[in-house]
Amino acid sequence: MELIDFTVEKDENVRLDYYLAQRIDRVSRTYIQNLIKKGLVLVNQKAEKPRYLIKKGDHISISLPKPKEIEVLPEDIPIDIVYQDDDIAIINKKQDMVVHPAPGNYEGTLVNALLFNLDSLSSVNDPIRPGIVHRLDKDTSGLLIVAKNNHAHNFLVNELKERKIIRQYLALVHGVIKKDKGIIDLPIGRDPKNRKRMAVVYENSKNALTKFKVLKRFANYSLVEAQLETGRTHQLRVHFAHIGHPIVADPVYSRRKNRFNLKGQLLHAKKLCFIHPSTGEYLEFETEMPNRFKKILKKIK
Repeated sequence: MELIDFTVEKDENVRLDYYLAQRIDRVSRTYIQNLIKKGLVLVNQKAEKPRYLIKKGDHISISLPKPKEIEVLPEDIPIDIVYQDDDIAIINKKQDMVVHPAPGNYEGTLVNALLFNLDSLSSVNDPIRPGIVHRLDKDTSGLLIVAKNNHAHNFLVNELKERKIIRQYLALVHGVIKKDKGIIDLPIGRDPKNRKRMAVVYENSKNALTKFKVLKRFANYSLVEAQLETGRTHQLRVHFAHIGHPIVADPVYSRRKNRFNLKGQLLHAKKLCFIHPSTGEYLEFETEMPNRFKKILKKIK
């Protein structure tokens, strides 16, 4: 069991289950409710109902069971392997595909497909993320680097930290961006109002830097090319939403109407440039604009 023990520092006036689900972002509200029902959550050394309203000074103790070890199995799922050698593989991930398993989703991920389609993967990460150097959101398509051995993995992770890997994205955003080029330099952290979202915040955050240029303007939209200088969770989605130009069809960060009835944001990782971990050769990979972009651009023209 993992013991989480703390005192509520201010009046929250929210339900116990909601408060804990927001504070402990790695578990769901349903999971918290089950812990409460099993008596694994105590408020002031007493078991309470999920609807108990949190007050300042409440002392909360949570006995969090250790997660079960999950065996990730190979699955015969077709994937677009753009390039591979003994050290790396470049994958063009389709939209609507989760990169690696997580609680509640252990099948049908890119990792399951990699285990079937590649002869080796690095083991630097925990067992549910073999080979994964960096990730893309479920509904973001495009290029990913996969490490096939630990030497390649460690080299590429260091290159990411040193900002030596170029990652360019294509995005369709709401509104007309007036500047041809721009830099968004705003820190990102957990949204204090919703711990399952990210936001531009100035406490408990990390620096985040995005460069962009406008490729084309339409009546109510802009097609942009964005480059990550840092790799924070949901960085592009948060940054563009914060400056008033959310990515089209973003279900989390856009409040604009999804007039095209799209499933997932129009965001695509289109280009990767980096040094090969063994040969030292400069490599560059780029994909064509996805059909889902082309269809929408044709409509808005």
